[in-house]
Amino acid sequence: MDNYKITYLSIALTLFALFLEYIMPSGTYISAGYILGVIVTIYAKDKAEVVFSAVVASIAIFGAVFLLHPNQEYYTSAINHSFTLMGVVAAMFFVLYVKQIQLKAERDTLQLESLFSNATEGIILSNKAGEIELINPFAEKMFGYDEGELIGKKIEVLIPRTIHARHEKYREGFHDNPVNRPMGAGRDLYALKKSGDVFPVEISLSHYKVGRESYVTAFIIDITVRKRQYEEIERVSREVRELNIALEQKVKDRTVVLHETLSQLEVSKDELAKALEKEKEVSDLKSRFVSTVSHEFRTPLSTILTSASLIKSYVNDEMKRQRHVHRIEESVTHMNAMLEDLLSLGKLEEGLIEVRRDIFDIAEFLGNLTQEMAETTKRKNPILYSFEGIKDVNTDKRLVKNILINLISNAVKFSEEGKPISIVAKANQELITISVTDAGIGISEEDQKHLFTRFFRGQNAANIKGTGLGLHIVTKYLELLDGSISLSSKLDEGTSFTITIQNAPVV
Repeated sequence: MDNYKITYLSIALTLFALFLEYIMPSGTYISAGYILGVIVTIYAKDKAEVVFSAVVASIAIFGAVFLLHPNQEYYTSAINHSFTLMGVVAAMFFVLYVKQIQLKAERDTLQLESLFSNATEGIILSNKAGEIELINPFAEKMFGYDEGELIGKKIEVLIPRTIHARHEKYREGFHDNPVNRPMGAGRDLYALKKSGDVFPVEISLSHYKVGRESYVTAFIIDITVRKRQYEEIERVSREVRELNIALEQKVKDRTVVLHETLSQLEVSKDELAKALEKEKEVSDLKSRFVSTVSHEFRTPLSTILTSASLIKSYVNDEMKRQRHVHRIEESVTHMNAMLEDLLSLGKLEEGLIEVRRDIFDIAEFLGNLTQEMAETTKRKNPILYSFEGIKDVNTDKRLVKNILINLISNAVKFSEEGKPISIVAKANQELITISVTDAGIGISEEDQKHLFTRFFRGQNAANIKGTGLGLHIVTKYLELLDGSISLSSKLDEGTSFTITIQNAPVV
């Protein structure tokens, strides 16, 4: 209603209540008339009208007390009208409170409407059935529709026809398990205009519920310009790259001789550096070799010389002669083993050892090797052997044998006589795993860090014959077989080496 009409109505109700009070005794209906005159101002837009109507009603009440009831006792009339006056004041505050709430609600609604109507991105509200319930002007303009034309239509009308069915499943899944999705969630999305044109968009989704009904709000941005800019940037970048390639090619063509010369110099430099490094490594290897050989060969050579001299003295004592012959044999065997290690290392370093895989029965192979090692070591330590898995494997039998001979020999060498050596083997279609375990002197944690380097020997093995090359050679063999080695050891308790070798597929 118009503000003036509300004010007139309020005054009219107040005057009508005053008129009724003039022609009849004051009562509940008349009091309600004064209060009603204030309450109707709830429809007025200005708070001043509410206060004005309450003042008019209060003046009318005071006038009634002093002018319309001269025959009534003043105290009684004042008491009767005081409640009416309080009702008018209460009605005024009630209406002012309601007006305050109305103004806030109108202000919030106005702000929301302004935000919705003036937003510079498309906003669409749809229900669970996918029907559009609200759409802002920017979105209508973006999709090329007239005002209100999209209300009630399915959201799929704004989506390319090729993905309608898929989008319906996505929409239903979103309502079943709604998760807010921020703008630019890493998806390439496209929308459909009324004209049939498809254009790229970014969409942010949020959801809320009113009672049992769920709603989805979509915020949509047309990124056509941005896409074009990206494409233009990419095109320019591509052209720049092509131009750079062309320029680089021209520079290369014009300076080909210089590049060849520089390349040759670089190659020569690299080859020289490698040669120097190799020479240094060879020199270091020679120094360590001389040191090792001079140390390790001295004792067996001395033994051979001494025993050979003493043999001459024991012409008639066959037992002593045989004992010294045995010592010579042991010393020669030890020297031969050292030479074999050095030769094997040399071949490995020069890449002269090739892998030759073939299929063989590994269970039989390991059984024969165990028997052979037991005979070679004169059965100093019993060798316990177990196997499980497939028997036919495809790998280099020769390299595997060299590895195991080295590990078993070490186990015997570093174990007291009589203590058993355990060999446990497993094989499947992919891997061959063999563990060699002894109950010997063990290896300290500090020594384990350097155990596989050339010429390294443990602190507790200094008085036991050896070159320190065996385990290094084992690792080189395993590299050729795509294998690996691990160890577990404790001092004075023993050592366990476990090798893992690839079982090559049969071609």
